[in-house]
Amino acid sequence: MFKKKLPILFFIGGLLPLLILLPPYLISFSQSSVNRLPKDITKIPLPKLLDFGAGKCIPCKAMAPILKELTEEYKGRVVIKIIEVYEERELTQTNRIRLIPTQIFFDSKNQEVFRHEGFMNKEQIKKIFQKMGVQ
Repeated sequence: MFKKKLPILFFIGGLLPLLILLPPYLISFSQSSVNRLPKDITKIPLPKLLDFGAGKCIPCKAMAPILKELTEEYKGRVVIKIIEVYEERELTQTNRIRLIPTQIFFDSKNQEVFRHEGFMNKEQIKKIFQKMGVQ
């Protein structure tokens, strides 16, 4: 009897890691895109960059001055917001953040267009903005 159940348990156990390791862009979000953005920027009709990080994270600290520069450079064309994951837990969970830093780029209609996990330099971010049509 045990031998008959073993392949079934193995099969079920074999699928579990696949479900856990699916990239976030392959997972459909049940919540609307509006719920995935901070309320203060939801109605702004501009492309957006959310950077999820933490003050104790070394790559996050390295990105902070880059994001500050880009905020000034793209003022009026892109909204850039840093999200502190330990303070904004609900927003972090809603966006299914797995590691920090994570950058999520949204178009002007609040639809996710690109996601990156890890450090991004200024030039990489600017290339994504260009692909999004930001001048």
